[in-house]
Amino acid sequence: MAIRRVSGVLLLAVTMGAPVTEALAQSSSPPSLLSPVPLPSISGLWTVTVGANAIGQPAFEGARTTAFTATPIFSIDRAGGSSQRFRSQRDSPSIALFDYDGFSAGPAVKLRGARTVSGHFELNGLGDVGLAVEIGGFVQYFPVDWFRLRSEIRRGFGGHDGVVADFSADVIVPVWQRLTWSAGPRFSAQSTGATAPYYGITAAQSLASGLPMFDAKGGAHSVGAGSQLRYQITPQWETHAYVEYDRLLGDAAASPLVTQRGSPNQVSFGVGASYAFDIRIP
Repeated sequence: MAIRRVSGVLLLAVTMGAPVTEALAQSSSPPSLLSPVPLPSISGLWTVTVGANAIGQPAFEGARTTAFTATPIFSIDRAGGSSQRFRSQRDSPSIALFDYDGFSAGPAVKLRGARTVSGHFELNGLGDVGLAVEIGGFVQYFPVDWFRLRSEIRRGFGGHDGVVADFSADVIVPVWQRLTWSAGPRFSAQSTGATAPYYGITAAQSLASGLPMFDAKGGAHSVGAGSQLRYQITPQWETHAYVEYDRLLGDAAASPLVTQRGSPNQVSFGVGASYAFDIRIP
């Protein structure tokens, strides 16, 4: 079992989870090294999950104040697949194209909201940062039913053009009947392109804002933890409440915007509901 799981990890890293093990096992002769890797069929039963969260989160990245907004919930998974065992509200909208032996992987997309000076005196002189669309993929693994590892890597377009890597782990504990509690650590790293627009201060911005110039570089961005309560009302409907804490690191924490006008302690919380339904692809 251990050897098979290690092999699965290697296959997942190279092919983003393509389930070729079964095909190789059924082959009567060794495959050619030049043979194409078979991709999984998209036909079959899929589960679509949609919903929304009402959340409180930092008014802008590095802020000490809180703003309230709503965010969507969206995912597509193979019916009965490993991705349906648990979902964190930190997860980006995603599609689990590959699902094999506790591993799942696929594309992921996340919106990084625009930062506007209007309404935030702390941002005076720093200018607006536009909406960023982060496009990439995720990989997650359940070594056992009550523990999940997940990572996402996304590249930004729009407000920033850098790379963001998020890592999380969650222990999932049944509390009572359909109620579960989960919690675990978080870590995020970002390239300079993803950090500088939000934490860097140019010469012109320094003159306009009164803050010192700061050349923000990428690297370790934040570390923290999250927790969630989830109640399964029916097989289709669920409600949840969650809280996430992040401590900014590196140049994000050292930025004058954070040290003089904000806080390295970033907390978000929310409640939400989602609905799941099945669709069949011929």
